[in-house]
Amino acid sequence: MFDTLWYSRKLRVWVAQIALMGSLAALIWWIGGNTAQNLTERGIRTGLDFLSRPARFPISETILHYSPEDSFLWAFIVGLANTLWLSALTILLATVLGLALALARLSAHPMLSRLAAGYVTVFRNIPLIVQLLFFYGVATSVFPPPREAWTPLPGIYLTLRGAYAPDLFLSSSGSWLLAAIALALILTLRIAWRWPTGKALLPLPARLCAAVALWLGASIAIWHLAGRPVRLEFPELNGLNFRGGQHLSPEFCAIILGLTLYTAAFVGEVIRGGVQAVSKGQWEGGRSLGLSERQIMFRIILPQALRIIIPPMTSQYLSTVKNTTLAVAVGYPELGLVVNTVINQTGQALESILIMLGVFLTISLSVSALMNWLNARVALVER
Repeated sequence: MFDTLWYSRKLRVWVAQIALMGSLAALIWWIGGNTAQNLTERGIRTGLDFLSRPARFPISETILHYSPEDSFLWAFIVGLANTLWLSALTILLATVLGLALALARLSAHPMLSRLAAGYVTVFRNIPLIVQLLFFYGVATSVFPPPREAWTPLPGIYLTLRGAYAPDLFLSSSGSWLLAAIALALILTLRIAWRWPTGKALLPLPARLCAAVALWLGASIAIWHLAGRPVRLEFPELNGLNFRGGQHLSPEFCAIILGLTLYTAAFVGEVIRGGVQAVSKGQWEGGRSLGLSERQIMFRIILPQALRIIIPPMTSQYLSTVKNTTLAVAVGYPELGLVVNTVINQTGQALESILIMLGVFLTISLSVSALMNWLNARVALVER
């Protein structure tokens, strides 16, 4: 019996795994005990009771309401909200720009293709931190003062104090009206798209244009009848600065521009590689059916390329979330900057760093789970 157990490969594997896990647990226990003893000897307080105390420091730019009288816990939440907002906006803009870059690189037009290749080469080979500092320097030194603001579009002003743009003002019933109008647009386009071909008097593009025109007219009528609960508030020059509208600080402009341009270069290459991995026979089959190049790309090639694009795109999105911590270099108050400030205020470095690690681990796992779910939806299923 003992000989059988001694020569059992399965038993040896289990013993090795148990020994490894035991050694790892013992190491973690030793590090934790050693750390606690050193902190006690030096009189350093530990614990999370500081989270309920007033923060007593300002946060320059937030998407959630915050005041210095709020707790440290709320300061962490505000920094997390800024991080999530910055990550989501960067991912959205970089994906759209990356798709345009990929299509430009695949274009048969030589100048367009070379310009896109030059863009990718430049932005992929310059460190992100250098790009952020460059854009921040441009935002704070090249642009004029408010009285001499540049106006690239009506209602949009570029100054050394940031960008000013129209802001959407909603009354108490405005949000419900806006949601109803958006839902009506989706239903109108869906009906126009799926209208039976035999009963259609107009081709698909004309039906869609007519549906949008009908929706627009009905929305304007409802908006007037509801007392205009939704309107745009435009910035106006008042004294030495603009008042009203939406203000985007130089820090936010620098970080969103730098992250988007940098990430788009990688996203574009991922999409281009996925498209080129699809068999050329798919193009030939589409042409034999009389489809245009645009129809072949968006109805045949891209749906198949998604199976190749999504796995590397997941890694790119995760890198984008982690790259938001570089916003501290230009002074945008994301979670990293808030954590640094909390450490300076309280001295609770270990707890603050652990909170930051846990938050980013949770965000990364959530993004991975979402992308894995999407990858499973588009994967080929063999029966």
